[in-house]
Amino acid sequence: MVNGIKSLASRIIQIVISDYWAEIITEHPHCVYYFGPFQTFLEAKAACPGYIEDLRSEGVLGIKVVIKRCRPDALTICDEEMSYGSY
Repeated sequence: MVNGIKSLASRIIQIVISDYWAEIITEHPHCVYYFGPFQTFLEAKAACPGYIEDLRSEGVLGIKVVIKRCRPDALTICDEEMSYGSY
């Protein structure tokens, strides 16, 4: 039980001290893109229109944006690399 509490505390600390990232999920092609890191939520949000414009100019469809604190393992994950529940 002590190890479980330590593990949970460690994960919470990592989230709290991690930077903000813009996670952009697209339907076609089915990809997840991470843009960042940003120091604040507002800084990340302000950068998103440029990323969305770039993706739209490439013909990407179904764009969803989530700003969150994380530490992505990869900056781009596309269909063949994705498994259900990976984002």
